[in-house]
Amino acid sequence: MINLNLDKDFFDKRIIITGASRGLGAAACKALAERGAKLAMLSRSKKEMDILRKKMKNSKNHIAIKVDLISNNKIKEAIKKAKKFLKKVDIILHIAGGGLGLKDHLIKDKDLKTLFQINLGAAAEINRLVVESKSKTSSLKLIHIGSIASYEAVGSVGYNVAKSALAAYVRSLGRELYKKKVIVSGILPGGFIAPGNAMERLKTKSIKDYNNFIKQRIPRASMGNVDDILPIILFLCSRHSSMMGGCLIPIDGGEGKAYQI
Repeated sequence: MINLNLDKDFFDKRIIITGASRGLGAAACKALAERGAKLAMLSRSKKEMDILRKKMKNSKNHIAIKVDLISNNKIKEAIKKAKKFLKKVDIILHIAGGGLGLKDHLIKDKDLKTLFQINLGAAAEINRLVVESKSKTSSLKLIHIGSIASYEAVGSVGYNVAKSALAAYVRSLGRELYKKKVIVSGILPGGFIAPGNAMERLKTKSIKDYNNFIKQRIPRASMGNVDDILPIILFLCSRHSSMMGGCLIPIDGGEGKAYQI
């Protein structure tokens, strides 16, 4: 009989997490550390990560590495530090991303490239650096946090396009890397609230707009929170996800309307 209790699934697993300083990234760090994982936490804010790390279980088992995901050279340096600390890599959890407030319909070339780099390019570079150096016998899981915008035009033009590209990357790479014992997967969240994330910022800035979002977009009339998202991430990181290569799981509380045929 299969035991789906994931509390013991991550003991001594070596995990790289991007976007680790706040929001879903910080919550994932806490959840995985609580379950015995050893983490390399990546973000632009080392100060926030250091504060978080000290609050986490077995804080000395984790490292906070400052990195600007815009620069592939900085990414290379950060991954080198992460691999040296972890010794091996079992899982990469790509949580960094966002729209960066770039909402122009006729988006400038430079801004579009920035969105592609933050939402896709950085993840692709990290994956390349880790996959190319892994042993043939070791297994690896690459989990990507996409968005409902991957298949619906709910965000800005640039954000929608970048997240759609990320979905295509996961679907394509998942097929190509199966034979190398690499499982590539992801989730497509709708709106949810987590400390420091975009939805919390909207709530703080304008409770009226926040409530209108819930009323107009979410059928259950209740905003999801980070605890609704974490179980799916833990599943994809676990040994039970062997058939999930190239798969993306929508988790949007019915917010999405598109059919995928």
